[in-house]
Amino acid sequence: MKNIKFLILGIFFAIVLSKTQAISWYRFYEMFRFQSFHMYGIIGGAVVLSAIIMQLFKSGKVKDMNGNKIVPKPKKKGFISTILGGTLFGLGWGISGACAAPIFVILGFKFLPALILLVGALLGAFLYGIVSKKLPN
Repeated sequence: MKNIKFLILGIFFAIVLSKTQAISWYRFYEMFRFQSFHMYGIIGGAVVLSAIIMQLFKSGKVKDMNGNKIVPKPKKKGFISTILGGTLFGLGWGISGACAAPIFVILGFKFLPALILLVGALLGAFLYGIVSKKLPN
């Protein structure tokens, strides 16, 4: 029961993704063809919300479930790794029609296609784990 708030937050997130049509391949298609602002608005809102939450982490106003301060680790800056990773992510997103988070929401609507996407995403993460030491990070 201690973690019920995380379950409720996850359900709320799934409802938001579903109601904003952020799980629709057609919305991604529109976005990549620059035909609609819909997904750019959702992503832009998520970026602003993430920046606000990150500042709350850094100021110590938001703590983890044990009451400890959350200290984000600084990331290494790298142009090549950012371009390479963004390109691979974008290609996967464009080909599959789904980002990582909506895959779990799509599982509730279209089980088999989402299961294929989930297996592909897990396989990609596994392969990244294998080759990550050799990449220019």
